[in-house]
Amino acid sequence: MTPAGQNNAPSDDQLSAINQIFELFRFNYHNQFLKAFPDLDTMNMAKRLWLRLLGDYSGEVIMRAAEKAVKENGWLPNVHEVLARCDVAEVLGLPAAHAAYVEACRAPSPKKEFNWSHPAVYFAGRATDWFFIANEPEEKVFPVFKRNYDLLLNRIQNGEDLEIDLPRALPKETKTPLSRDDQKDRLKNLIADL
Repeated sequence: MTPAGQNNAPSDDQLSAINQIFELFRFNYHNQFLKAFPDLDTMNMAKRLWLRLLGDYSGEVIMRAAEKAVKENGWLPNVHEVLARCDVAEVLGLPAAHAAYVEACRAPSPKKEFNWSHPAVYFAGRATDWFFIANEPEEKVFPVFKRNYDLLLNRIQNGEDLEIDLPRALPKETKTPLSRDDQKDRLKNLIADL
């Protein structure tokens, strides 16, 4: 949000997606479309409304949702039907929230070293708390996990990269420290050499 409490200006990607959606609807639902949007002013008002309501999603997510709505509906979809199909995870190639939850539940320890389908699953599990996931029933844990996962999906959609920071590898050679007596002997030799 900007300081005035208004949303940021829509991206070119979002504007293009809204225009493409209206063309998609016009071709697929010709008569219904012309009844719903009889003139240019009505269509432009609708586009502004859709853009405002779908402004949290990338153009790609918006387009996929609209295409799904066209495949699943025999009538002209409204903005609510498109919003309901805005699945960020699917577009980004991530598992759905419940599949991610199941993956987090089944992951063995140490969690960082598990081969996650996506780092977002690991971070959602970590934010939810591994102990909480392991010891509470799904109906209590899943809403918390889903909230964390959705927040991470929004961050990813906004271009943030998530990487699991793995601990550094051990050095190839390790030296064992000298015993107390060996340290004293070495110190005596150094002093004698001076």
